[in-house]
Amino acid sequence: MSITVYVPRDAGALSLGAEAVAAAIAAGARQRAVDVRVVRNGSRGLYWLEPMVEVATADGRVAYGPVRPADVASLFEADFLHAGDHPLALGPTEDIAWLKSQQRLTFARVGVIDPRSLDDYRTHGGYRGLEAALKMSGADIVQALTDSGLRGRGGAAFPAGIKWKTCLDAQADRKYIVCNADEGDSGTYSDRMIMEGDPFVLIEGMTIAGLAVGASHGYIYLRVEYPHARQALQAAIASAEADGYLGDDVRGCGKPFRLEVRIAAGAYICGEETSLLESLEGRRGQVRCKPPLPAIEGLFGKPTVINNVVTLASVPTILDKGAAYYRDYGTGRSRGTLPLQLAGNLKRPGLVERAFGLTLRELVEDYGGGTASGRPLRAVQVGGPLGAYIPASQLDTPIDYEAFATIGGMLGHGGVVVFDDSVDMAAQARYAMEFCAIESCGKCTPCRIGSTRGVEVIDRIVAGNAAARERDEALLRDLCQTMLAGSLCALGGMAPFPVLSALDHFPEDFAGTADRTAS
Repeated sequence: MSITVYVPRDAGALSLGAEAVAAAIAAGARQRAVDVRVVRNGSRGLYWLEPMVEVATADGRVAYGPVRPADVASLFEADFLHAGDHPLALGPTEDIAWLKSQQRLTFARVGVIDPRSLDDYRTHGGYRGLEAALKMSGADIVQALTDSGLRGRGGAAFPAGIKWKTCLDAQADRKYIVCNADEGDSGTYSDRMIMEGDPFVLIEGMTIAGLAVGASHGYIYLRVEYPHARQALQAAIASAEADGYLGDDVRGCGKPFRLEVRIAAGAYICGEETSLLESLEGRRGQVRCKPPLPAIEGLFGKPTVINNVVTLASVPTILDKGAAYYRDYGTGRSRGTLPLQLAGNLKRPGLVERAFGLTLRELVEDYGGGTASGRPLRAVQVGGPLGAYIPASQLDTPIDYEAFATIGGMLGHGGVVVFDDSVDMAAQARYAMEFCAIESCGKCTPCRIGSTRGVEVIDRIVAGNAAARERDEALLRDLCQTMLAGSLCALGGMAPFPVLSALDHFPEDFAGTADRTAS
């Protein structure tokens, strides 16, 4: 009888040698005349243990990791195919404490199924959400989404139901669904993990969106640096088309929905929804003025729903299990779960999906294990390169949209980057301004000129003395306020967040070179 062994095809695992591990296991099985079926799954998100190999047993899967090609021979000798003991043994996968304490809704299948198998997807509950949606009107689907409390998981946290309702009510001969898969924030990889580990859930979510608002065509605007996700998506789209889940008559409902992947332009600004539309239409990625909103006049001038990967991938669960089921997770106005991506100076980087409400301290200490360097934690940046730097004194802040806004932060895409006490926060503030200057589309003056002047002012502050610093810091804060209030989009409007938070919480790092030399 064939024994199934799971080896991730996830890009993170591949970068750590997963391809060679899979080949070594296949070769080892042939040498020993053992019938082994190697399935290339997605990553479970425990990146400090990748490549993590799992073996299917009668009692469930058993995990080993991190496995290197040189470890494979000893795994066979330890009879790992029958859960034999080995120094790399992690025990039953579902009993790993890091996984067991999570609440995986959107990521329920990631790392569990073969992402290229439509049958595997359906066996694990896939397409039940679409089957439910096919029995509902568009208005009822939108109402379910609204009742669930789902907010956009891409940054702005705008209620998804309102966006869909606006598009549904817009009158037009054609409408579109666009998935923003241009995941460019530092420390983020949840979109990639879904597309590589469970691509059908994104396809299902986009199809439901199409049925809800009356759109017949969808585009996945995919980050150019994600070739593995592109392969997985294209294979999944072909399977969905062959089985009637995409095409001119979705599952015999009489309504069409077609889907295609478009490769992004390689610019950070194209993660902004209107700049993305410009790029998708074949033009330079520049921000559009709003109004009109894309839900009214979007792609090719037609009503368009634009959501990111995690938002759309959350939709099938809501339609399958009901709005109340999803809404019961979370707290306040932050409902459901959020995939949080741990990165930076941490012992245990990886993906954690939990309901809103746990604290930042629980996330970085209990899940992340503290700093990899062993030095004291000094700052955590949440929300990508435009997120505020949160000091250790605020680690007990609940992970909740409103709670983060209260301390001047944002959750954004859920990226969490940790720094120990060796970090130079003035240098980090300068990086934020420089990043904005480089990535600006150049359309508005506050962003284009303000970010460039911001770099110059920070350089003067760190090179000067106390007398000059007071004047330049006032100038920098005034410049930040201009960018916040006057920029066309969130790039210029949020670049001041890390700068102001560094000034507020870590003023000692801005002491001028002249002052430090004198002391």
